Amino acid sequence: MKKFLITTVALAVMASAGVASAAPRDVRDARQDVREAKQDLRQAKQENRYERRAAKRYKAGRYQPPRGYHARRWTRGQQLPPAYRGRAYVVDYHRYGLRAPPRGYHYVRVGNDVVLTAIASGIIASVIVDLFN
Repeated sequence: MKKFLITTVALAVMASAGVASAAPRDVRDARQDVREAKQDLRQAKQENRYERRAAKRYKAGRYQPPRGYHARRWTRGQQLPPAYRGRAYVVDYHRYGLRAPPRGYHYVRVGNDVVLTAIASGIIASVIVDLFN
């Protein structure tokens, strides 16, 4: 695909310059145009790759709170309700660029926030606000 596109650009440049007036300088200009076209393609490909990674990295599934729990502001030292301790609310820290939790802790999604909680007791050690917004 790249070769076809590069060839097409090169032919278009040479055709616009005219065959009768083609001089060594025009050939150099055409080569420069081809190089620029290749560079533009590389840059567009790299930007597209970055956007796909970013979209994949921060794409969070639909949040469904446990029954009976409403939105509230969590702070350090509070105890997370047992319903939030299930695997459905645990956040993969690699995927969201978070540091690895200490032993005995994990990240839990509560609304658009992420809280670092003790696995055994549910005590909140840290709150990360609006990670999913």
